[in-house]
Amino acid sequence: MGMTLTEKILARASGKARVYAGENVWVRVDILMTYDVCGPGTIGVFKREFGKSAKVWDPKKIVITPDHYIFTTDALCNRNVDTLREFAREQGLPYFYDIIDDPRGHWKYDASRGPLVRQHGSHYVGVCHTALPLKGHTRPGEVLLGTDSHTCTAGAFGEFATGIGNTDAGFVMGTGKILLKVPETMLFWFEGALQPGVMGKDVILHVIGEIGFDGATYRAMEFRGPGASAMNMDDRMTIANMAIEAGGKNGIFEADQKTFDYVNERVAANGTKKEYEAVTPDADASYVYNKKFDLSKLEPTVACHPDPGQRKLARELGHVALDRAYIGSCTGGKTSDFIAFARVVKGRQVKIDTFGVPATTQVVQDLRAVKLGDKSVWQILVDAGVRMTENAGCAACLGGPEDTFGRVNTPMKCISATNRNFPGRMGNRESQVLLASPATVAASALTGKVTDPREFWS
Repeated sequence: MGMTLTEKILARASGKARVYAGENVWVRVDILMTYDVCGPGTIGVFKREFGKSAKVWDPKKIVITPDHYIFTTDALCNRNVDTLREFAREQGLPYFYDIIDDPRGHWKYDASRGPLVRQHGSHYVGVCHTALPLKGHTRPGEVLLGTDSHTCTAGAFGEFATGIGNTDAGFVMGTGKILLKVPETMLFWFEGALQPGVMGKDVILHVIGEIGFDGATYRAMEFRGPGASAMNMDDRMTIANMAIEAGGKNGIFEADQKTFDYVNERVAANGTKKEYEAVTPDADASYVYNKKFDLSKLEPTVACHPDPGQRKLARELGHVALDRAYIGSCTGGKTSDFIAFARVVKGRQVKIDTFGVPATTQVVQDLRAVKLGDKSVWQILVDAGVRMTENAGCAACLGGPEDTFGRVNTPMKCISATNRNFPGRMGNRESQVLLASPATVAASALTGKVTDPREFWS
């Protein structure tokens, strides 16, 4: 019996010829990522267990990205960033993407300048899950762990990537190893091509609706087939990102030339490790679930309150009035996401409050440079009435302090390109969040109700 993509990676990382689903194995970790919310706790565990003067197992394998609770006046949130800075300086960590340029400074958000203008230094990147590939830390065949559930995003690059807690992360920080149970693998075989106006977000919302928001609990979700191969890296990242919304341990795509081209460019640009060895699944690999999906038959899809599994078609929800629209996050804040949004709203005006938060500082640059016609994407969005911030980050995706940009502070209905919609996720516990693609969010922002973007797609 052969092995799946996930099994092959974990076998190699554990030094075994093969591993079996359900088996517990010690795995060598290639990258550990943490950020401002969980980083201080992880550092505390590391120092408690290994000693206050202990050194991390490998400084070049730790990536720290402040991104979650950054642009807020909350003093404790600001302090967390300072804690990361002190640790990075103490340990000599080269991959700490600080919010400020002074390695001995202190971070403080200036609310008087407002939320739209840039308030970060030159090293800052933005959301961890988009920063990792951008800065050359994602490589096929490797094991990447992070203190955030959406770490599975990196599975788009043909690696095993999953979220872990602070205690596990503290142990990895000191040893470079972790004990993992090998997950069973589910195979999602994609055929056909997406219709215009249908995006990767629609694919994963359809899949989650098919199996339920707990349908992949502690399982690997393997995405393959000609439809998967045809997807760009952004769509693959969107789909792998939301494997956790089905309970998945990880989501993973088979690496191909698109993967290699992307990774090779990013590691060269950033001087990160360039060697890697991709894996391929065996023809006789065993799967606990195996289903084909014809992408050409998918339509713009929405996940309704109160969980990502509440799948409905956008065209069936025209009666649902909305109060707010939001585009951003690791899932919906990439350059291609904003371009899709701009295609829908170009020359039109949004009808409801609409917030735009680029995932990374590079996305901000891209949106100012890329043009649709005679205007930049950024200008198209601003002209349409979208409130665009230059401060890339997680922002309102996970609520945060009350002064977080775009946070839902009162009971309202918000349609969002983010990834999670449990009660209170974006702020007020009485609010409702509907998840959709950037294109569907854009069309809905124009009408003030859930709208199929194909009505405006050109």
